Amino acid sequence: MTESLQEELARVGVERFTASDYGVGEVVHIVLFRLRDGSTAEDAAEVERRFRALSDSRRSGEPYIVSIRSGVQNSGEGASRGFELGFVLTFASLGDRNFYVGEPIISDREHYDLEHAAFKEFAGPFIQPGNGGVLVFDFQDVR
Repeated sequence: MTESLQEELARVGVERFTASDYGVGEVVHIVLFRLRDGSTAEDAAEVERRFRALSDSRRSGEPYIVSIRSGVQNSGEGASRGFELGFVLTFASLGDRNFYVGEPIISDREHYDLEHAAFKEFAGPFIQPGNGGVLVFDFQDVR
């Protein structure tokens, strides 16, 4: 069983947990959104535009998100489970990913991306409420 992020944070402290050199190695962060009923194509486009704009976020004056890719669901496999927008972010370390994620893991505003927090605030009304509106899956390639 692996240690939870909250346990890891408690063990190493917030400064180390969000440091750019913590857990160096490519981290892939996948986010899927199911939009609220009644959301328009324009709503979806604005959510996607604002999410992609996070690629301009800075940390100590420097960009820290390696890349953001996005698009609308177009699979014919029938397994989308209603998710409509997908995003794939790449970070150079777990620390950068942790800085990006922020709340609910990090509560100290000095140690997370306030632009991402503002995006979450903006996007919330467009996302299906409850646990079924967002799916997040992260991994670090350990080959």
